[in-house]
Amino acid sequence: MGKKIINYVMKIFWIFVIGSVFGFFAEMLYALVYTRTLEIRQGLIYGPFIQIYGMGAVAYYILISQIQDPKKAFFSGMIMGGALEYLCSFFQEIFFGTISWDYSHMFMNLNGRTSLLYCVYWGIIAIAYLKVIYPAFQKMEILLDKTSVRIVTVILMIFMTFDIVISCMAGNRQQGRREKIPPKGVFDEFLDRMYPDELLDRIYHNKREV
Repeated sequence: MGKKIINYVMKIFWIFVIGSVFGFFAEMLYALVYTRTLEIRQGLIYGPFIQIYGMGAVAYYILISQIQDPKKAFFSGMIMGGALEYLCSFFQEIFFGTISWDYSHMFMNLNGRTSLLYCVYWGIIAIAYLKVIYPAFQKMEILLDKTSVRIVTVILMIFMTFDIVISCMAGNRQQGRREKIPPKGVFDEFLDRMYPDELLDRIYHNKREV
């Protein structure tokens, strides 16, 4: 039972990481096609990760994997992806005072946080996941039993935990600086010194204040 739980956690973690990396390159390709420029978009301070795609991949694994019909997968992906996109935008605004996308100008958008077109994109990705990605991942699951893979997984888990935590703290502290809140202790001073506005604005260049 314990081994099954450990394997499941490892599986979910790798799905999150692979989905986050996929999102990084997908956003780069999207920008290249639509703006004709090479644009690097990151969701975390360190590494090629956009975590909303990672969360979407995990949701696909939990929900879409149980669906056999591509049509049901498409509509389920639309609803799930749209809801996830909306919630991520909402909580980013609440906790950091910024948003990274605004679809207010698009047809059938919901408070600018998601839109019909992007829900369709999520639906298409759901079909691709069901038909291509999930079968390939099932074949790779056997690798999780290898000791070397488990060691790499633990190391990567530690790194990702640090990356997510420090990215959230640095973003929250930046909001504090915008509101003229002085550092409350040594750690806030460390964040101000190591993650100044210039650095964060360069990394998250597509975000804007609200």
